[in-house]
Amino acid sequence: MLNNIKVQSQKAISELIEIASIKSGDLLVIGCSSSEVAGGVIGKNSSIESAKAIFDGIYPVLKEKGIYLAAQCCEHLNRALIIEQDAAEKFEYEIVNVMPQIKAGGSFATTVWQNLDCPVAVEHVKASAGLDIGNTLIGMHLKEVAVPVRLSINKIGEAPIVAARTRPKFIGGERAHYQENLK
Repeated sequence: MLNNIKVQSQKAISELIEIASIKSGDLLVIGCSSSEVAGGVIGKNSSIESAKAIFDGIYPVLKEKGIYLAAQCCEHLNRALIIEQDAAEKFEYEIVNVMPQIKAGGSFATTVWQNLDCPVAVEHVKASAGLDIGNTLIGMHLKEVAVPVRLSINKIGEAPIVAARTRPKFIGGERAHYQENLK
């Protein structure tokens, strides 16, 4: 089962990157309920093994493409995010003092913390795209305007997934003309 979770995660993130046209240097947010992935109830059956399988499927793809990962913590840390310190500096996000744990932050955020080169926590990001694994509600961490992305798979393990990309706002009304490459 863990290998399937890893493969599904890799497939989902690869498709999202391609469909959303995410570039090197962009930020991608992932919210993950390892409980839901393992077939449990969100917040009740945290699974470090499922979280690690997801990380092992996603992170090498992001690293290879130069895309920053923002891992959303659970509600016990007010949905703070774990990112690399250089990403926090690049995007000028204020660093906060907290370290996720399995029962306060969640298994996925804890796994990310343990595996990044120089992890830090921040309270807010504006990511270019996101993957929500298990209905963790990542919308608050996306740039305006979020656009749903349909992937060829709709679950990782037992958890439903929802993906989104962002685009610039259309402004100017009916006389305005828009750049096709930004839609």
